[in-house]
Amino acid sequence: MRKPNPWQKRVQDLADRAWDVEAIRKRLHNLRQNGFGPKDLDWQALRANRLEVLERVQLRAESYEYLTHSCAKGSALALMEEFGLGNWTIFRAMSPFPGFGMTGGICGGVTGSLIALGLFFGSDEPEDYEGTGRTMTAAREFITRFKAELGTIMCPELQEDVIFGQYMDPRASPEKFAAFQKSQGYEKCALPPGVGARLAAEVILAQDNTVHPCRAQG
Repeated sequence: MRKPNPWQKRVQDLADRAWDVEAIRKRLHNLRQNGFGPKDLDWQALRANRLEVLERVQLRAESYEYLTHSCAKGSALALMEEFGLGNWTIFRAMSPFPGFGMTGGICGGVTGSLIALGLFFGSDEPEDYEGTGRTMTAAREFITRFKAELGTIMCPELQEDVIFGQYMDPRASPEKFAAFQKSQGYEKCALPPGVGARLAAEVILAQDNTVHPCRAQG
Protein backbone atom coordinates (compact mmCIF):
# COMPACT_ATOMS: atom_id res chain seq x y z
CA MET A 1 0.00 0.00 0.00
CA ARG A 2 1.32 3.43 -0.97
CA LYS A 3 2.08 5.72 1.96
CA PRO A 4 0.07 8.96 2.31
CA ASN A 5 1.76 11.86 0.56
CA PRO A 6 2.12 14.82 2.97
CA TRP A 7 3.18 17.05 0.07
CA GLN A 8 0.10 16.46 -2.07
CA LYS A 9 -1.50 19.80 -1.18
CA ARG A 10 1.67 21.76 -1.92
CA VAL A 11 2.04 20.00 -5.27
CA GLN A 12 -1.57 20.84 -6.15
CA ASP A 13 -1.09 24.44 -5.03
CA LEU A 14 1.85 24.69 -7.44
CA ALA A 15 -0.26 23.23 -10.23
CA ASP A 16 -3.00 25.80 -9.55
CA ARG A 17 -0.72 28.81 -9.01
CA ALA A 18 -1.13 31.87 -11.22
CA TRP A 19 2.53 32.37 -12.13
CA ASP A 20 3.51 36.00 -12.79
CA VAL A 21 5.80 35.21 -15.69
CA GLU A 22 6.68 38.80 -16.51
CA ALA A 23 7.69 39.55 -12.92
CA ILE A 24 9.83 36.42 -12.76
CA ARG A 25 11.43 37.21 -16.10
CA LYS A 26 12.18 40.76 -14.95
CA ARG A 27 13.90 39.52 -11.78
CA LEU A 28 16.09 37.13 -13.75
CA HIS A 29 16.96 39.81 -16.29
CA ASN A 30 18.04 42.07 -13.43
CA LEU A 31 20.24 39.32 -11.97
CA ARG A 32 21.81 38.69 -15.36
CA GLN A 33 22.52 42.38 -15.91
CA ASN A 34 23.58 43.41 -12.41
CA GLY A 35 24.95 40.23 -10.85
CA PHE A 36 24.41 38.53 -7.51
CA GLY A 37 26.80 40.45 -5.32
CA PRO A 38 28.99 40.86 -3.44
CA LYS A 39 26.59 41.76 -0.67
CA ASP A 40 27.31 43.25 2.72
CA LEU A 41 24.79 41.02 4.44
CA ASP A 42 23.13 42.03 7.70
CA TRP A 43 23.24 38.67 9.45
CA GLN A 44 21.48 39.93 12.53
CA ALA A 45 18.53 41.10 10.43
CA LEU A 46 18.52 37.91 8.35
CA ARG A 47 18.33 35.75 11.45
CA ALA A 48 15.75 38.00 13.11
CA ASN A 49 13.57 37.59 9.99
CA ARG A 50 14.50 33.95 9.44
CA LEU A 51 11.04 32.67 8.49
CA GLU A 52 10.55 35.53 6.02
CA VAL A 53 13.92 34.77 4.42
CA LEU A 54 13.16 31.05 4.14
CA GLU A 55 9.74 31.68 2.62
CA ARG A 56 11.21 34.15 0.11
CA VAL A 57 13.95 31.73 -0.96
CA GLN A 58 11.46 28.89 -1.37
CA LEU A 59 9.02 30.94 -3.44
CA ARG A 60 11.77 32.30 -5.69
CA ALA A 61 13.24 28.84 -6.24
CA GLU A 62 9.80 27.61 -7.28
CA SER A 63 9.32 30.59 -9.59
CA TYR A 64 12.75 30.29 -11.19
CA GLU A 65 12.26 26.56 -11.77
CA TYR A 66 8.93 27.25 -13.46
CA LEU A 67 10.35 29.85 -15.84
CA THR A 68 13.69 28.13 -16.61
CA HIS A 69 12.23 24.59 -16.65
CA SER A 70 15.18 23.56 -14.47
CA CYS A 71 15.00 22.49 -10.84
CA ALA A 72 18.78 22.89 -10.55
CA LYS A 73 18.74 26.46 -11.84
CA GLY A 74 15.73 27.32 -9.68
CA SER A 75 17.30 26.27 -6.40
CA ALA A 76 20.75 27.67 -7.19
CA LEU A 77 19.49 31.04 -8.42
CA ALA A 78 17.27 31.67 -5.40
CA LEU A 79 20.15 31.03 -2.99
CA MET A 80 22.69 32.97 -5.05
CA GLU A 81 20.32 35.94 -5.12
CA GLU A 82 19.56 35.87 -1.40
CA PHE A 83 23.15 35.52 -0.23
CA GLY A 84 25.08 37.33 -2.99
CA LEU A 85 26.88 34.29 -4.40
CA GLY A 86 28.58 33.53 -7.69
CA ASN A 87 27.84 34.90 -11.15
CA TRP A 88 25.62 34.26 -14.16
CA THR A 89 28.02 31.71 -15.69
CA ILE A 90 26.80 29.28 -13.04
CA PHE A 91 23.31 29.56 -14.56
CA ARG A 92 24.66 28.02 -17.77
CA ALA A 93 26.69 25.44 -15.89
CA MET A 94 23.55 24.17 -14.15
CA SER A 95 21.92 23.19 -17.45
CA PRO A 96 22.69 19.41 -17.35
CA PHE A 97 21.93 18.87 -13.67
CA PRO A 98 18.19 18.16 -13.40
CA GLY A 99 18.00 14.42 -12.75
CA PHE A 100 21.69 14.23 -13.75
CA GLY A 101 20.92 14.96 -17.38
CA MET A 102 17.43 13.49 -16.90
CA THR A 103 18.93 10.02 -16.65
CA GLY A 104 17.16 9.17 -13.41
CA GLY A 105 19.88 10.50 -11.12
CA ILE A 106 19.94 13.04 -8.31
CA CYS A 107 17.27 15.76 -8.34
CA GLY A 108 18.37 19.20 -9.51
CA GLY A 109 16.82 20.70 -6.39
CA VAL A 110 19.63 18.93 -4.54
CA THR A 111 22.49 19.64 -6.94
CA GLY A 112 21.56 23.30 -7.39
CA SER A 113 21.40 23.78 -3.64
CA LEU A 114 24.76 22.04 -3.21
CA ILE A 115 26.32 24.39 -5.76
CA ALA A 116 25.13 27.36 -3.70
CA LEU A 117 26.42 25.79 -0.49
CA GLY A 118 29.79 25.29 -2.17
CA LEU A 119 29.87 28.94 -3.20
CA PHE A 120 29.11 30.00 0.36
CA PHE A 121 31.18 27.60 2.45
CA GLY A 122 33.93 26.74 -0.02
CA SER A 123 37.28 28.34 -0.76
CA ASP A 124 39.19 29.62 -3.78
CA GLU A 125 42.40 28.14 -2.40
CA PRO A 126 43.35 24.69 -3.83
CA GLU A 127 44.83 23.48 -0.54
CA ASP A 128 42.28 24.90 1.87
CA TYR A 129 41.32 21.55 3.36
CA GLU A 130 39.52 23.23 6.23
CA GLY A 131 37.26 24.90 3.68
CA THR A 132 36.67 21.54 2.00
CA GLY A 133 35.73 19.99 5.32
CA ARG A 134 33.42 22.91 6.14
CA THR A 135 31.65 22.48 2.82
CA MET A 136 31.25 18.73 3.25
CA THR A 137 29.76 19.22 6.69
CA ALA A 138 27.22 21.67 5.27
CA ALA A 139 26.45 19.33 2.35
CA ARG A 140 25.89 16.33 4.63
CA GLU A 141 23.60 18.36 6.87
CA PHE A 142 21.61 19.58 3.87
CA ILE A 143 21.24 16.12 2.29
CA THR A 144 20.13 14.63 5.61
CA ARG A 145 17.45 17.32 5.93
CA PHE A 146 16.31 16.92 2.32
CA LYS A 147 15.89 13.17 2.74
CA ALA A 148 13.98 13.72 5.97
CA GLU A 149 11.58 16.11 4.23
CA LEU A 150 11.01 14.40 0.87
CA GLY A 151 12.24 10.86 1.51
CA THR A 152 14.88 10.71 -1.23
CA ILE A 153 17.27 12.79 -3.32
CA MET A 154 16.62 10.77 -6.50
CA CYS A 155 14.51 12.25 -9.30
CA PRO A 156 12.51 9.08 -10.21
CA GLU A 157 11.55 8.39 -6.60
CA LEU A 158 10.53 12.01 -6.04
CA GLN A 159 8.35 11.88 -9.13
CA GLU A 160 6.78 8.57 -8.12
CA ASP A 161 6.36 9.03 -4.37
CA VAL A 162 5.84 12.77 -4.01
CA ILE A 163 4.92 14.58 -7.24
CA PHE A 164 3.09 12.49 -9.87
CA GLY A 165 2.55 9.02 -8.44
CA GLN A 166 4.74 7.64 -11.23
CA TYR A 167 8.10 8.25 -12.89
CA MET A 168 7.36 10.40 -15.93
CA ASP A 169 10.90 10.19 -17.44
CA PRO A 170 10.12 13.12 -19.77
CA ARG A 171 13.33 13.00 -21.81
CA ALA A 172 12.97 9.32 -22.71
CA SER A 173 10.72 10.01 -25.72
CA PRO A 174 8.57 12.74 -27.29
CA GLU A 175 5.49 10.91 -26.04
CA LYS A 176 6.71 10.92 -22.44
CA PHE A 177 7.70 14.55 -22.69
CA ALA A 178 4.19 15.42 -23.91
CA ALA A 179 2.69 13.45 -21.02
CA PHE A 180 4.94 15.31 -18.58
CA GLN A 181 3.78 18.67 -19.91
CA LYS A 182 0.14 17.58 -19.86
CA SER A 183 0.56 16.59 -16.21
CA GLN A 184 1.78 20.14 -15.42
CA GLY A 185 5.28 18.88 -14.87
CA TYR A 186 7.04 22.22 -14.72
CA GLU A 187 4.52 23.56 -12.23
CA LYS A 188 4.60 20.52 -9.95
CA CYS A 189 8.35 19.94 -10.22
CA ALA A 190 8.86 23.32 -8.56
CA LEU A 191 8.41 21.50 -5.24
CA PRO A 192 11.90 19.94 -4.80
CA PRO A 193 13.90 23.08 -5.68
CA GLY A 194 11.70 25.12 -3.36
CA VAL A 195 12.22 22.69 -0.51
CA GLY A 196 15.91 22.30 -1.34
CA ALA A 197 16.61 26.03 -1.44
CA ARG A 198 14.76 26.56 1.83
CA LEU A 199 16.75 23.82 3.57
CA ALA A 200 20.05 25.09 2.19
CA ALA A 201 19.17 28.58 3.42
CA GLU A 202 18.54 27.10 6.87
CA VAL A 203 22.04 25.56 6.81
CA ILE A 204 23.57 28.90 5.80
CA LEU A 205 21.69 30.88 8.44
CA ALA A 206 22.78 28.41 11.12
CA GLN A 207 26.51 28.76 10.37
CA ASP A 208 28.65 30.15 13.18
CA ASN A 209 30.59 32.99 11.57
CA THR A 210 28.73 36.06 10.44
CA VAL A 211 31.15 36.55 7.55
CA HIS A 212 32.85 33.82 5.57
CA PRO A 213 36.17 35.04 4.14
CA CYS A 214 36.00 32.33 1.46
CA ARG A 215 32.47 33.21 0.31
CA ALA A 216 32.54 33.51 -3.49
CA GLN A 217 31.96 36.99 -4.80
CA GLY A 218 30.00 37.94 -7.90
